[in-house]
Amino acid sequence: MTGEADRRPGIPRGERGAITVADRVVAKIASQVARDALSRFTESAGHVPPGRRTPRVTTSVRRAPERKTAGRDAESAAGRQALPFEARMRITVELGYPSDIGAQCAAVRREVTERLRAWAGMDVSDLVVSVERLHSLHARHTDQERVR
Repeated sequence: MTGEADRRPGIPRGERGAITVADRVVAKIASQVARDALSRFTESAGHVPPGRRTPRVTTSVRRAPERKTAGRDAESAAGRQALPFEARMRITVELGYPSDIGAQCAAVRREVTERLRAWAGMDVSDLVVSVERLHSLHARHTDQERVR
């Protein structure tokens, strides 16, 4: 049985309609993925206070520009489907110290890029991971005043 939509001339089935993902949804996905990526670094996660473990994300989603590929780039683009939207984002994290800061930032960058492509169907064209604060277990004195 065919529906009325299948009999409509003009627009092919695969090109009708669109799904858009709001900026705040992309930010929420990126924040959760970044938190999951950082939780694997147990030496760092133990130093960060519980209220400071959620990364802050600012993002902007836009329609991806048309990419014209030629030569070597055409071969790599053929194996990878171009996505209609792309995200630009900045993720701000707080990490424990001492730890491998570079590895943690790289893990956040890699996992956010991969999961946004899989879950939201968009490429990440620009992703900046910045460390806002380092938390050291030795520097945390709860019942002592600051020495001047």
